[in-house]
Amino acid sequence: MASPAPIPAPAGGAAGLRARLTIPVLAYCGILMAVMQTVVVPLLPDLPRLTGASAGAVSWMVTASLLSGAVLTPVLGRAGDMYGKRRVLVASFGLMAAGSVICALTSDIGVLIAARTLQGAASSVVPLSISILRDELPPERRGSAVALMSSTVGIGAALGLPAAAVVVQYANWHVMFWVTAALGATGVALIRWAVPESPVREPGRFDVTGALGLAAGLISLLLAVSQGGQWGWGSARVVGLFLTAVIVLGLWWWHQLRAEQPLVDLRLVSRPRVGLSHVAALLTGFAFYANSLVTAQLVQAPEASGYGLGLSIVQTGLCLLPGGITMLLFSPLSARISETRGPRITLALGAAVIASGYALRIVDSRDLWMIMVGATVVATGTTLAYSALPSLILRAVPPGQTASANGFNVLMRTIGQATSSAAVAAVLVHHTGLVGGVPVPTLHGYLLAFGVAGAVALAACAVALTIPGDAGPDDTRRVRGRTRPVSDEALEGA
Repeated sequence: MASPAPIPAPAGGAAGLRARLTIPVLAYCGILMAVMQTVVVPLLPDLPRLTGASAGAVSWMVTASLLSGAVLTPVLGRAGDMYGKRRVLVASFGLMAAGSVICALTSDIGVLIAARTLQGAASSVVPLSISILRDELPPERRGSAVALMSSTVGIGAALGLPAAAVVVQYANWHVMFWVTAALGATGVALIRWAVPESPVREPGRFDVTGALGLAAGLISLLLAVSQGGQWGWGSARVVGLFLTAVIVLGLWWWHQLRAEQPLVDLRLVSRPRVGLSHVAALLTGFAFYANSLVTAQLVQAPEASGYGLGLSIVQTGLCLLPGGITMLLFSPLSARISETRGPRITLALGAAVIASGYALRIVDSRDLWMIMVGATVVATGTTLAYSALPSLILRAVPPGQTASANGFNVLMRTIGQATSSAAVAAVLVHHTGLVGGVPVPTLHGYLLAFGVAGAVALAACAVALTIPGDAGPDDTRRVRGRTRPVSDEALEGA
């Protein structure tokens, strides 16, 4: 396996310019990926009329990209470790741009859903980019770059909603997809020009059986979680999907433990430093996602409800925008805390800040300024937590497995977000009242959702504090011909 070749301090000329733009280009790609995930949200109420499809079918515009992203992120991460991270990054971003072109050319709901499935491949952009930064940057530049890359998820989500709402309000809805297609094509060109191909490789044969098994198990699990509210949690379809997920993922786990070159190294995942980081990612994803979901619905609720503000979708996006700006501004601070105190402390602090943000939401969710303050505090905690998670992974896994390990960590966040969506929907459905003859969630339902998310954030804080002390990024040794992290006991005895 080749060794990393860190990017030196930027020199003059074209080569120096490319070196200086590597981090901004990767951050641009991460932000655009998050924008792509949110641009359809303002369209959802009008898509049944625009496409002639049912509301249930239209909801698959979101579900399809969620499922494909969850499946493809760890798969493409492993492919990047084996065949080249920049190569796979270009391919995933190209699929996103192609999906945007298809969406711009059609109004057929089936084709639109298929195109959104293609766009889900872009979810692998963040773990692949973080792995490239680990391979290519010297240690003194790595922490802040990884923190910025992690924050792009929240930054893009905050920017995407108001931008898409403006386009939808003042232009034909297909224009939105032409814009994302052009931005995606620009991203592909910039990656090819400014991002070097990492020489770090994990040689071997790709685990096709493991990839197919993981895909089948995750699709069953996430489909049951995301559609349980509509289909009924006790329905035969949902129960059958959960049983299928348990059986398939159980067999997949058995296969991974026995495979010569597994898709996911479960022995590595079972180490406390890695496994607990994945658990914290799941809990943090749950806590973070409730902020966007609940805030958007609460401020758009009619004023007749007694608490709603009746805001438009554009105004709603602007309410969430300060959180995205905060994530951009706080990413350097997150990196500094991780450098001085260690990423597990940063993760615990971030989770505690998220919980405090939800406490503010419970105290006052009637005044717009307090709603924005609470949402921004949650976004600040998310910045700290999300930037710490990849740093924990990078310090605990060998260089040849950084993309796949970070891909699995992003997968855990995705599962947390899907579970959060289902939990919030279940809470709000059971706490509704009639406003003008229309069922609307009660304020008590929203406050209960905030309480659940805050409790999960505190659980994430507790898990973070149980992660073993931070190790250096190079604490790895060759074990039986394969690079593996060395246990704390082995390092002490060395």
